[in-house]
Amino acid sequence: MMKVKKKINLWMGVSLAILLLYIIFILYPLGKILIQSVIDNKTGVFTLRYFKQFFADSYYFSTLRNSFLIAICATVITLVIGTPLAYLYNMYEIKGRNFLQIMIILCSMSAPFIGAYSWILLLGRSGVITKFIFSKFGITVPSIYGFYGILVVLVTKLFPLVFLYVSGALKCMDNSLLESSANMGCKGIKRFFIVVIPLCIPSIFASALMVFMRALADFGTPLLIGEGFRTFPVEIYKQYVGETSVNHNFAAAISVIAILITAVVFLVQKKLSNKYSFTMNALHPIERKKAKLLPNILIHVYAYGLIVISFMPQVYLIYCSFKNTSRTGNMFREGYSLNSYKQVFETMGDAIKNTVFICGSALILIIIIAVLIAYLVVRKRNLINNTIDTFSMIPYIIPGSVVGIALVMGFSQGPIILTGTALIMIISMCIRRIPYTIRSSVAILQQIPITVEEAAASLGTSKFKTFYKITTPMMMNGIISGAIMSWITLITELSSSIILYSSRTITLNLGVYIMVSRGCDGKACAISTILTVITIISLIIVNKVSNGKEITL
Repeated sequence: MMKVKKKINLWMGVSLAILLLYIIFILYPLGKILIQSVIDNKTGVFTLRYFKQFFADSYYFSTLRNSFLIAICATVITLVIGTPLAYLYNMYEIKGRNFLQIMIILCSMSAPFIGAYSWILLLGRSGVITKFIFSKFGITVPSIYGFYGILVVLVTKLFPLVFLYVSGALKCMDNSLLESSANMGCKGIKRFFIVVIPLCIPSIFASALMVFMRALADFGTPLLIGEGFRTFPVEIYKQYVGETSVNHNFAAAISVIAILITAVVFLVQKKLSNKYSFTMNALHPIERKKAKLLPNILIHVYAYGLIVISFMPQVYLIYCSFKNTSRTGNMFREGYSLNSYKQVFETMGDAIKNTVFICGSALILIIIIAVLIAYLVVRKRNLINNTIDTFSMIPYIIPGSVVGIALVMGFSQGPIILTGTALIMIISMCIRRIPYTIRSSVAILQQIPITVEEAAASLGTSKFKTFYKITTPMMMNGIISGAIMSWITLITELSSSIILYSSRTITLNLGVYIMVSRGCDGKACAISTILTVITIISLIIVNKVSNGKEITL
């Protein structure tokens, strides 16, 4: 009897410990933001004047309108680009398909602000393409700054998300459905709109939400190339950090508005997904076929053309990292050298160590906590674990800059002081990335028959021992693949880290931002190239671990 109680108490203890972590590191900081948003910074009394100020002042309200405009346009365009790409990729034979997929994923894996910087090198006022076209043809290239520049960067970075989600749906589609529609005379483009799109609706909604959230919350791109086109996340950052002065209470009020907006968007998407959700089992997976000559050429031009346009700035950035620079690394000179890399390793050595330590520590915590939560949610459903499952989705709807501000407000003074430490950045990264790892871990665990664990229990193995001796090893391939994908997103994290970092906790991604802001182009290009190489190696490892299986979401 005592042994049974110990088993129950052990898992209950895990549940309570995780619930306590969510309360301390998510609910408590968000509560601090809510309180500060309704407290007058001079008198300390309750007020709603900061909310009134935001909606009454057209300048502040325009940032919200701008963010929605960017997010909606980016979502529509990525759906228009990514959905046909996924269809063509899964329906037809394309040469170099594995290389193509890695390149598509690679387009989305670098931080958007690095993409913005690389586009500046090409199409900025002194960009290589801008100067070339003006010198040869006397034509002034349209500015990359402002609304259209932000849109170009976000679309080229986010369309791979649509591609991955829709590809996942197409892999679950039975080929007999397509054959039946063909027998009824529904082929080609008509079949794409009448049969394929409706069957992919849940995945299309999921990808649209992901793109919309990412575009709405993006901070680095509009900060770098937005100029007069100010957006919501940038305004939160400006109010909190301040250009001439700071207003933490107003920043808190804008943060609360951001949370409410993203929560509404998430709930609407969830309702639509539930309304149109259904399951598909591909007993006969889609058989790829070779298109006729002209369509085949057009398919390859479309697929590889998108990659060239999206990855071209990154290639030029890599090229620039090998150009000769001045001693300070601020300006490019004639010739080529490794000066930029030498300067990075001499001056940014701590950033490399910090990236490994901070992102590595966050990754370990994410894996451990996500696997435990997945097991509790799937195998041990009760009120506490259902509450944990609900809490786990809160970070999904909170912009990164709001997470950073919440943690600063929550842990800048007693009883727990964490600001300026590596620990607060580790916590921030865990909060930002753990929802995705939890969802993928839940999906993996649901595919493992519970009869395996029941067999172990019938042989006298405790449930906790069964968990780490049997269940966890069976999940390992998925955990490793998910961990590497999480690692890629961790090393490109900026929006919360830029609020939380100190001179002792600068990571490589922050290093790029700092070098760009200081005009150190050589160093910025070198650090970006290092991050790109790390990302490529990570994707190759994912491909090896998954035995060459195509990556989907």
